[in-house]
Amino acid sequence: MPLTKPTPSTRYLLIARALVAILLLLASCAASAAPAKTKYLVFVGTYTADTTSKGIYAYSYDAATHQLASLGVAAETANPSFLAVHPNHRFLYAVNELSDYQGNKTGGVSAFSIDHATAKLTFLNEVPSGGTDPCYVSLDKTGKYVFVANYTSGSVSVFSVLADGRLGERSAFDQHTGHGVNPKRQEGPHAHSIDLSPDNRFAIVDDLGLDEVMVYRFSAAKGTLAPNNPPYATIEAGSGPRHFTFAPNGKFAYVISEMKSTVTAFSYDPKAGALHALQTVSTLPQDFSGQNDDAEIHIHPSGKFLYASNRGSDSITVFAINPAKGTLTLVENVPTGGKTPRNFVIDPTGARLFAANQDSNNIVAFSIDSQTGRLTPTGQVFEVASPVSILFVEN
Repeated sequence: MPLTKPTPSTRYLLIARALVAILLLLASCAASAAPAKTKYLVFVGTYTADTTSKGIYAYSYDAATHQLASLGVAAETANPSFLAVHPNHRFLYAVNELSDYQGNKTGGVSAFSIDHATAKLTFLNEVPSGGTDPCYVSLDKTGKYVFVANYTSGSVSVFSVLADGRLGERSAFDQHTGHGVNPKRQEGPHAHSIDLSPDNRFAIVDDLGLDEVMVYRFSAAKGTLAPNNPPYATIEAGSGPRHFTFAPNGKFAYVISEMKSTVTAFSYDPKAGALHALQTVSTLPQDFSGQNDDAEIHIHPSGKFLYASNRGSDSITVFAINPAKGTLTLVENVPTGGKTPRNFVIDPTGARLFAANQDSNNIVAFSIDSQTGRLTPTGQVFEVASPVSILFVEN
C-alpha cells in the first residue's frame, strides 16, 4: 500500500515541532552547564564605640558547603551599624550611627568600593546623613540613589550615587513631626528604616516614634520623595514599628514592631502604594515574661516562612506564611545561642540563617528546614565584637 505524501502544512508542523524540541534541549543543556552561584562575600557591620571592634568585618561563604570563613577587617570606620550593597555588587554603603560626625551635628553615610579578590573595602567618600544617629541604609533598584533613616532626629534623606560609586548631592529630605503615646520612647519621631517597593515607585519608612508606616512616592528620575495618598498606615499605638519587608510575590508586606514585640501583616496595592492591615501576631514565647525589644524581620527566599528576632527572649520566631491570604501561623521560637540578636540574615540559597548577637559578640549559624522552616543550630559560632548588621554580596 503506498505511503501518503504529507501535505505542506503537515511538513511545516513537523519541522516546527522538531525545532521546538531542539531549542528545549539546548536550553536544558545551557541550564545544566551554567555554574551555580555558590561563592559570596559576607560583610558584618558593628558598633565601634565602647567596644573592641574596628569597623566592618569580612567573611567568605561557600553556599555549596555552608562554610563561613573569617577574612578579617574589611574597613575601619565609626559605628557602621547598617550596610547595603549596590545592585552591581561593586560598592558598599554604611551608615555611621553617630550624633556628631567629623564635626557635624549629624551622623554620616560612607561609600566604599569592594575588592572581590581580597574582600577589602576602599573608602570613597562620606556625607552628613542629614540627621542624628542614622540607623538604616538602602538603595533604589537602579542603584542611582541611597536612602538613609535618621533615628534620633526622625528624618529621612536621599543621596545620588555617582558613576564611581561615591555619594553625591542630597536629592531629598523629609523631617517627620509629632510623637507617640509612650513619653519615654516616643517623645518625637524616630525613623528606623526605609525600603523601596518592588517596582521602585514607593519608599516605605517605619517611624517608631509615630507608630506610622509612612509611604512616599519616589521619582527615580529626580531622586525626590513626595507624600503618598494615603501618606501612611498606622500601627497599634505604642507598638514602635522598626523594620519592613515585602513578600517575594509583592502582594503582602510585614512590619516588625520593636516595643510591643509584634509582626503586622499587610496586603499591598502596588498601583496605589497602599498598605491594608490583615493581622498582628506576637513574636514572644507564651511563657516569656520580662523586657523584650523586637529587632529584625526577613522572609525566606521561597516566600513560605517569615523570621523575626527578639532581644530579651534572645530568640528567633518562625512563622509559616499563608500564600493566598498572607497571614502568619506560628511555627516555633528558637534561642539564638547568644544575647541581643539585633540582626540576622538568611543566605541567598535559603539553607542557613546567621544570627548576630550584639551583646555576646558572636554570630551563630542555623540550618533551615526547607519544608517546615524550622531552625537547627549547626554548631558554628563566629566571634566578632558587637555585630549589628550582616550583608551577603555575590562574589
